[in-house]
Amino acid sequence: MHHQLEKHYVNRVGWLRAAVLGANDGLLSTTSIVIGIAAASPDRNTIILAALAGMIAGAMSMAAGEYVSVSSQKDTEKADLLREKRELEEMPEVEVRELAKIYERRGVSKETALKVATELTTHDALAAHAHDELGINEITQAKPLQAAFASFGSFALGALLPFAISLLAPIKQMVYFQYGFSIIFLMILGAISAKTGGSKIGIAVLRICFWGTVAMGITALIGHLFGVTVS
Repeated sequence: MHHQLEKHYVNRVGWLRAAVLGANDGLLSTTSIVIGIAAASPDRNTIILAALAGMIAGAMSMAAGEYVSVSSQKDTEKADLLREKRELEEMPEVEVRELAKIYERRGVSKETALKVATELTTHDALAAHAHDELGINEITQAKPLQAAFASFGSFALGALLPFAISLLAPIKQMVYFQYGFSIIFLMILGAISAKTGGSKIGIAVLRICFWGTVAMGITALIGHLFGVTVS
């Protein structure tokens, strides 16, 4: 009889967060820009240019922001590991007891905790302290380039929908087409992200649709008011 391995979602957290955030932001922000411009100035060339500019600038901004943010996290992890390595070299006995205390707090007996800490230290002291004391492991470790590329690609992919609609939709109904298609794709995106992350689909879909409607509604109102003022 074959035993099926347990299905976990934590190993997806690094790229999933960046990808979902990027796709959602690409779709929502670009659609909001197009709706605002369409409400202010119903000119197809202006709308297309706004969609293209929003897609390119947004994707670059997301990638750069994600890279800087995750790089800062990686620098912090490196600094913690270097400090831990130095402490292991200078006071190994203290570090073994410190590791044993961590296992004791998790419910392991004092003797067993000390034995486990000693064996893990002999095997790979730094890895043991990184995992159990600092909470750093291969799965959750910061990966700046991976996060940046995921953000760039997912933002651009999400922004392609409002860009395509700006090319094809009737100019007089542009706002309604943008809103309708965006809500549909936001629902799909919410369902996919919830399914991939192992969370409840209904809550994710409702949340993303509500805030998407609020964002697009506000930009449409602003575009309309400024359009009236300019004319």
